[in-house]
Amino acid sequence: MKAFTQLEGLVVPLDRANVDTDLIIPKQFLKSIKRTGFGPNLFDELRYKDPYDESNPSAQRREDPDFTLNQARYLGATILLGRENFGCGSSREHAVWALDQFGIRCVIAPSFADIFKNNAFKSGLLPVELPEREIDALFDRISAGESLKLKVDLEDEKVWVDEGRCVSFSVDPFRRSCLLDGLDDIGITLQREDAISKFEMTHRQAQPWLFNEVNL
Repeated sequence: MKAFTQLEGLVVPLDRANVDTDLIIPKQFLKSIKRTGFGPNLFDELRYKDPYDESNPSAQRREDPDFTLNQARYLGATILLGRENFGCGSSREHAVWALDQFGIRCVIAPSFADIFKNNAFKSGLLPVELPEREIDALFDRISAGESLKLKVDLEDEKVWVDEGRCVSFSVDPFRRSCLLDGLDDIGITLQREDAISKFEMTHRQAQPWLFNEVNL
């Protein structure tokens, strides 16, 4: 998993509440458990004017120029600005994978669905909760035509929203530590690899019949 310490990046807005995981990555694209290939279909129903044709998946499709992720001014954005209850709906991890593969490393919103938030931490994407008034102010700046860039500092748990002004956020200490070190659940387990190997060796010696090693 990619570590997350600090990120300074362009912000792309998605000004709608209750964005669910089916909107983030529709169900027809959940055909793989590999963490690759989902970026092109992030927000598929919003990004394209033509519906996805499962019988011809490589067909050319027209992008909707009104959708923010398709607009040139947001090209290369790494921070998504959202509204309350972001990531609600089903528990699919693919939603986080699609955001990450599109290039989004951080989502800032007033609130997140719990399962989405947990999946985000486990996949190296940082969900940042800020007060709604701060979110409103950021949307206003973008609406006024500003090309908004923010600095997100996980170490200090601060978002620098303007020159000389930052807003604090809080992250569960365990999740914060894992993100800073780039450790997912497997990585955390592998930190105890020596102890696991020692246990397996002792277990094998004590109960060899469980490993088909009994000499008859």
